Amino acid sequence: MFTGRKKELNRLEEMYQEDTFQFAVIYGRRRVGKTTLIAEFLKGKSSISYISIEGTMKENLTGLSHAIAGKRGLDAVYSDFESLFTDIDTMCRQEKFILSIDEYPYLAASYPAISSILQKHIDTCWKNSRLFLILCGSSMSFMENQVLGYQSPLYGRRTAQFKIRPFTFFESREMLYGFEPEEQAVLYGVTGGVPEYLSRIRQKQTMDENLRSLFFDDSGTLFEEPVNLLKQEMRGPASYHSIISAIAQGASRLNQISTKSGLESAACSNLIHSLIQIEIVEKDRPVTEKENSRKTVYHLKDSMFLFWYRFVRPNITPISMGTGPFIYETQVRPNLSSFMGSIFEVICRQYLYMPDIYQSLPFPFGTLGRWWGTDKKKQREEEIDIAALGENKILLGECKWKNELTDEKPLQTLLERGELFSYPEKYYYVFSKSGFRENAKVLAGQSGIRLISFEEMIRSSMP
Repeated sequence: MFTGRKKELNRLEEMYQEDTFQFAVIYGRRRVGKTTLIAEFLKGKSSISYISIEGTMKENLTGLSHAIAGKRGLDAVYSDFESLFTDIDTMCRQEKFILSIDEYPYLAASYPAISSILQKHIDTCWKNSRLFLILCGSSMSFMENQVLGYQSPLYGRRTAQFKIRPFTFFESREMLYGFEPEEQAVLYGVTGGVPEYLSRIRQKQTMDENLRSLFFDDSGTLFEEPVNLLKQEMRGPASYHSIISAIAQGASRLNQISTKSGLESAACSNLIHSLIQIEIVEKDRPVTEKENSRKTVYHLKDSMFLFWYRFVRPNITPISMGTGPFIYETQVRPNLSSFMGSIFEVICRQYLYMPDIYQSLPFPFGTLGRWWGTDKKKQREEEIDIAALGENKILLGECKWKNELTDEKPLQTLLERGELFSYPEKYYYVFSKSGFRENAKVLAGQSGIRLISFEEMIRSSMP
């Protein structure tokens, strides 16, 4: 069953209805649902669809030839790509159809001139036709630089681009029906909202049973998933494993990651940059700092990687020997609440960006993130989970994922830390998984702090 991606699908349908030449570029990390989106869009439409392979030019030419032959009722292989696309010229003058090439970076690697050939046919024929061209790829750096980038022969010719991202928590819930909201949040956290991983969750199993079977069984779908992904994306993945492990265990600054992984700083920096490109690692800085701030830190953007490197990788051998259930019960389950702390912060930020919620906020912020810095009076480092900036305004928030009601202490702390900012207008929000004690509600009423429980977040996000 097709789930989510309503905005992208609606936009593709709008483009299709325009009855003019269209060129959509669709890209995003592996497993995120790009091919599924394209397949849904192609339903009921005249189309030629080809998924490129990591092989030779001849193999891809043969594969695309067969895809075209299938539509024309023929059985032939073109002699070269020029003659293949010349036949597309003839076809698109006669009828409206979609030409979809998935995993385009593989095709371009096997035949680098392919983008120039496509450019020629777009400019000389296709732009005056009703052809709908789709190029899709999982290599984000290639798609951004070699398809969308200024140096690409295809630059300026696309009519739309779609960067397909993992689902938010609120989007993921559609695939997690049957579980309680708190369980849905955990399942979202351990899968990172990636549709392929969410689809592996079984509604007939409990949350714990799903986690054990997916991660803590050597036949589980996700038992070796990060290893397999890195093998596909990177050459010599061993150093990448060391870097990701260091970050998962709490190292956040370059010198810390370098020391913990045993890599030189320059090499470590280059490898981190590669991990940022495939959206496993994220570079972060206090929301009030400029991009070149020396306060830069790194964390794992992909929370499935965070879960795997924190709990699975250190226990690969015992899990392989059949002790997965014991590992889960003794090392994972007691620490799920701690793991969910950073995940809940992400969920709270997603909540603030939901259209109905965003429009109800005190001001329309353009920048949202975290903040950390020094309290010079107390001579210590302070952190704030959420900081959103507007013109002369700031919104500050704390997020508490605990199995107990939140009392007034986090509210008092947030107010104290708010004094570190000189903005004329300050707004305070506190999010809590379990709700709030009466003393927190009293203080919130006195100081104007907005209290939001997880229950309220769920309720207000319902369609």
